[in-house]
Amino acid sequence: MSAGDFWTAESVRAAIGGSWVAKPNLLPEPTGGAAIDTRALSAGEVFFALLGDQTDGHRFLAEAHTAGAAIAVIDDAEAAGELPEGLGVLRVGDARLALGRLAAAYRATLGSVRTIAVTGSNGKTTTTRMIDACLETSLRGHCSPKSYNNDLGVPLTVLGARSGDHYLLCEVGANDPGEIEPLSRIIKPNIVVITSIGSAHLEGFGSVEAVAAEKASLAAHLAPGGLVVLNADAPQLAPWRDRFERVLTFGTSPDADLRVSDIEQTSTEVTFTLNERERFSVPMLGTHNASNAAAAVAVARRMGIADDCICTALAGCSPPEMRLVRERVNGIDIINDAYNANPESMLAALRALRDIAATGSRRVAVLGDMLELGPIAVEAHTQIGREIAEESLADVVVLVGPLAAHARAPLTDAGVVVLAEADLAGGGAIRVASVFVDGDTVLLKGSRGVGIERVFDALRLVRPQTSSPSEGG
Repeated sequence: MSAGDFWTAESVRAAIGGSWVAKPNLLPEPTGGAAIDTRALSAGEVFFALLGDQTDGHRFLAEAHTAGAAIAVIDDAEAAGELPEGLGVLRVGDARLALGRLAAAYRATLGSVRTIAVTGSNGKTTTTRMIDACLETSLRGHCSPKSYNNDLGVPLTVLGARSGDHYLLCEVGANDPGEIEPLSRIIKPNIVVITSIGSAHLEGFGSVEAVAAEKASLAAHLAPGGLVVLNADAPQLAPWRDRFERVLTFGTSPDADLRVSDIEQTSTEVTFTLNERERFSVPMLGTHNASNAAAAVAVARRMGIADDCICTALAGCSPPEMRLVRERVNGIDIINDAYNANPESMLAALRALRDIAATGSRRVAVLGDMLELGPIAVEAHTQIGREIAEESLADVVVLVGPLAAHARAPLTDAGVVVLAEADLAGGGAIRVASVFVDGDTVLLKGSRGVGIERVFDALRLVRPQTSSPSEGG
């Protein structure tokens, strides 16, 4: 079956193994794609009614019908209540698993589409955006929207591909062991990229080696002749290099196939050289983005994109939301890297703060707890304090949360000004934002659950003038 023939009511039913609670009208047939939120649903898509943390999708079948859903998939007929007249409704054992089954069945019809899967402890989303920017210069394809990298986001990304696309680009992540291999089975990638290995989610994985094994499992269902692109600077990936038939490495290591050197960070961009020949630039903060860009170059070349197109595409990239995004608010330079945090990304962000702060600017680091680090949590936060002190990465540090507080001792011992806030609830965010003065360069960094971006929102109240991206940001 081709992708063009896949989208019929009966094909969808056969793929997910459901039974009709209400048969659909003869028209419309599904036109492709799926949604789990009626606010993002387009006409002709399949709506999956999932039980979420905040709400139950079974309560929104009427809205799905109004939005033009061709079929709704449910797993709780009682929760669904009275069904909208004319809406085809399929009942399955587990709607969440059914979404994955539909994506796997659809992927099997995309024979000519080359799939690329990106994973890593840090840099997944940024590298995915760089790759897409390069490929779309010459090819037509579909890319993971935002950070759609779990057992819901990956199937939704796959189901968004269309017949005639040249590529399908998926971001893949994991919080616990065993999550990536099933996603690899759905994607069946032609190219796998592993951007980095770090200490993220050690609470679930237990060791960095286990993290590497989980990321490497993305290649478990690599298509015949497929390529694995690995970070040569991650020693935990070294044992995996010989397990794949075709491997290309990138990084600052002299042994890397794509060797990154001569990295320069300015206030607006990172420039670097590959294999002592080609020079590239990307308008982002953080020297680590040179390696992310090198991974994008590897994929783009594999897909037949010329270097001049790659160079132009990288030069036009912008960072994803809350990933080292630079903005200016009434005299204060903000580096918003509040999307998430682990020890490696925290240190990289702090070095970016040091590198781009203007001469004479007070460097202020607002650092929240790094979550899900398990037994290394206390030592990891303490070590961040040591690194800040030893490398002179900040002049003032604001520690938010009980774990971040462990960085205090090495900082105060080194004479760094340290302030603390138990959390950002109540007036906490306002109190932190009130610390800033004209001319400061401020880094906002912490794990997603801390919500460090609330300091940025509070800054708008403390200094209520229109914010705008800094030049080159």
